[in-house]
Order: sequence, then C-alpha cells, then structure tokens
Amino acid sequence: MMKLMLLFDSNSFSVSDVALIGKINLIPFSGFYSQAFGVKLCQEFSSSRGGCYSSTSNGNCLSKAMCSVDQERRVAGNDLYDINQTNGDSSSVFSRSRKVLDAFDDEYGGVVVDPHSLPADPDGFDSALHFSLSHWKMRGRMGIWLKLPLERSELVPVAVKQGFKYHHAEQGYVMLTYWIPEGPSMLPANASHQVGVGGFVINNKNEVLVVQEKFCAPAFSGFWKIPTGFIHESEEIYMGAIREVKEETGIDTEFVEVIAFRHAHNVAFDKSDLFFVCMLKPLTTQICVDDFEIHAAKWMPLVEFMEQPLIQEDKMFKQIIDICIAQRGKRYCGLSAHHLISKFDGKQSCLYYSAIDNDHQCTGS
Repeated sequence: MMKLMLLFDSNSFSVSDVALIGKINLIPFSGFYSQAFGVKLCQEFSSSRGGCYSSTSNGNCLSKAMCSVDQERRVAGNDLYDINQTNGDSSSVFSRSRKVLDAFDDEYGGVVVDPHSLPADPDGFDSALHFSLSHWKMRGRMGIWLKLPLERSELVPVAVKQGFKYHHAEQGYVMLTYWIPEGPSMLPANASHQVGVGGFVINNKNEVLVVQEKFCAPAFSGFWKIPTGFIHESEEIYMGAIREVKEETGIDTEFVEVIAFRHAHNVAFDKSDLFFVCMLKPLTTQICVDDFEIHAAKWMPLVEFMEQPLIQEDKMFKQIIDICIAQRGKRYCGLSAHHLISKFDGKQSCLYYSAIDNDHQCTGS
C-alpha cells in the first residue's frame, strides 16, 4: 500500500491524470482515489470514447458529460473543474497548461494539428504536445501531422525531441509527422517527382523557336534548345508549357498536344523527374527575350536545329524531334487535354489521351 501511496502522491498527480487513468479502466483503485483526492469514481468514468463521467457538488462523483469527440478533447484540461475536497473547500484542480493541442481528425484515422493556435512559448508547446500525444494514443489515433510555420521554427527541435520526423518543407513551413501504432509508418511519403515541360513551337516556315540559356553546364554552352521549365503548383501541364514559352521568349502559343514524356530517376536531390514535351502553335512572331535567364532566342530552321551535334549524338533528343516531325506530317497522334469531372472528388481535372476520328485522324482537344 505504501508503494501505491508513493505512486499516486497527490502532490504530483493531478485529477486530470486521474480522469485519463479512469478512462483506461483502472476502476479497482476508485476507493483509493476517494481517500487520496476526496473524489469518488463512478462506472461512467471508465466509459470508452464517446462515454460520460459526472460530478456532483457533494463530492460523490465527478460530473460533466463527455459524449462527443470534441468534449473528449477538453477532458485534458481546457476547462477548470471545482471539486469539493475532504475539508469541504473548493479549488481548481485541472490546469490550463494540460491542454490538448487544437486539431482535427482526418479521414484516415489521423490528426492534423492547427498551426495557427500553437502555444506561444516552446515550454508550453512541449508540455501540450506531450499531453496531446498521450491523449491521441488513448483515442486510437494513428498518424499525426504537425505543420510549423517559418515564424515558429523554434518549435521544430521540441517536436523532434518528442519523436516527430521531417516529412517535407516549403518556403513558409516545415511539415513533421508522428506515427503512433507499432510497426512501420503507413503515412504517405513526400512527393517523389518533380515535373518539367518543354514547348516545341514550330511556325509555318518550318522554323523552331529555340533559346540559349545563360546558366547551363559547360557541355551545353552554345546549344540551341526548346524553352523548358518546371510547372507551378496547381498548374496544368499544357499551361506550364505555354507559360514557359511566353516567359522566356515573349511568344504567345496555343496548346496542340503532348507528344512524348520522359521519366528519369535520381535527378535533383535524388528525386525522380517527369518531363513532358508539348507541341505548341505560335500565335505571335515577335521575340522578346527574358534577360534574367535567357542569353538569346530566335526562330531556327528545323533542319539546322536537327543538325546540332548534341541532337545528332543523343538518341532521346533525336527521337523527340522525329516524333515532332511525324506529328507535323499527321503520321503521329499525341495526347490532347480533355477536361472532365470525376465523381471521386467532384472536381474538374485534365485527362490526356489520343482522340481519333472515324478516318483515323487526330481530333485534338
């Protein structure tokens, strides 16, 4: 009994902890808690998620209905509860510092922490995070997503110390994760690919729009290439190609189709790379070079473009040009963009596929 008294010393064991222990069915000690804290535990106190506990003014029982997930979050101490002590005096025994972090459940059994309502100081965050993890474990949650804004970067080492791992980072935040169940994490990994586009623009004179970049490897110095770049977040592939051509050369274009794409691995920062070559139709002719990244731009005869040593010596480059020529001669049908709505998410997106009419001719978008 002395060991139990030491274990449950009322000076170091708050009633909020009693509440949590009660919820994991340690009711056999209810008589002891009654003596130690002047609190009698009811059977409702051991109820599972969505259950209730109660408290009366005579100190016989804790009372406050906890019949929803949201209320269950608050048992950790968002609210103060007055419970009569053995001497009849009232006092607040739930500490506001024992608060579950504001968060919401995702559809996969995980938790997403609200980055806009984090505790103001690292110590408060440390305490709240520790208490929250215990709460989420008890609720059977699985993956925890913690997004820390750049201005709260001082909280990163606190989270890492408690077992969080880096997931990904953007300019304004870092995302960390914590996997609660035993075994390997089932959370989706960070994005594995970067997506690039190239615009193959050819006019009625059989001239290709080409550029020379200011910043390139020595091996590509003096090489004339098609405009290329990375697509932006939430940007369609074909729109990215149109934008890159406009930014680098000032030429307005219209999307025709995707003629090919290349899949490469271990490129930048060990990521894989998808590169889409888009056939574009020029709508203007006057070139206006982007002086920041482009050294020069011009309309180059297709034959001259193909005769460049780098293209002749590279099978992939040469194959792409051959495909573009075949498309021009209607001997090849690429992938056109079709805007469709899926019932899976109710959103419109682009499906790229070849559309051929009854005469086996490409119909385009």
